[in-house]
Amino acid sequence: MVISIAHLGPVGTNAETAALAYADWLEKTQDKTSLLCPCPSIAQTLHSVAKGDTKKAVVPVENSTEGTVVSTLDTLWQLDNLKIQQELVLPIVHALFSRGTSLNGIKTVYSHPQALAQCQGWLQEHLPNVALIPTNSTAEALEKISLEPTSGAIAAPRAAKLYNVPIIANEINDYQDNCTRFWVMTLEPTPTVSSRISLGFSVSENVPGSLMKPLKVFSERNINLSRIESRPTKRSLGEYIFYLDIEGNHEDPKIINALDNLTHHTEIIKIYGSYSVLLLKKTDIEQL
Repeated sequence: MVISIAHLGPVGTNAETAALAYADWLEKTQDKTSLLCPCPSIAQTLHSVAKGDTKKAVVPVENSTEGTVVSTLDTLWQLDNLKIQQELVLPIVHALFSRGTSLNGIKTVYSHPQALAQCQGWLQEHLPNVALIPTNSTAEALEKISLEPTSGAIAAPRAAKLYNVPIIANEINDYQDNCTRFWVMTLEPTPTVSSRISLGFSVSENVPGSLMKPLKVFSERNINLSRIESRPTKRSLGEYIFYLDIEGNHEDPKIINALDNLTHHTEIIKIYGSYSVLLLKKTDIEQL
């Protein structure tokens, strides 16, 4: 059976790279063949799985330098049936592409907002006066510059051979240890030995102690939280959804007890899944 995997497209995005790496891992470890299905947005990527159009989706959730990819969390909160199958940690390298001959002639730079933010120090130093224009993906940025010799695009180096556009500056991200977490989402996750659990919850009212009580559930049981952050509920100013990553296995009795107890201190709670983490290397990406 061929497994269809949705990802943010078009060809050449970091999401596609993560999906390719996951497909390669599936083939090597489970002897499964995959079909990659590019989507125009992260939201549509997740909805394609929720509607059953694809079997899985690979979506970015957090970057080591720029933080959370909010469209992923916001869309997941709207959907009730998607679960995390696996986490992929992808090393991120950005390059500047242009059909011009030098940096001096560039007046505009296109890229995904995350990529622009991850290279803002380099851009300020080398191209302080250019216009920065966000696109839906890094690959879309490459399409924008095809007929514009005075423009540049920030994308992954592997896109050079895909779009036949020259790289005029490589490894321009501000931090060399730059990586992005991706979640593999599905309707029917296969049980695995997990090392992390992700969830989101809202509280019934914005009063003193409303967040402390849910967090105390974990501290009392000596359960470590590797991430906590908030997003607005979009219902009213001052109302938030809280997202947590928990270190541990979903079969651990103290975690089972904590999650059960958590329901007494929350309004809505969504367990997105328990999963293991696959760390990818630059050498893995270079072979794709």
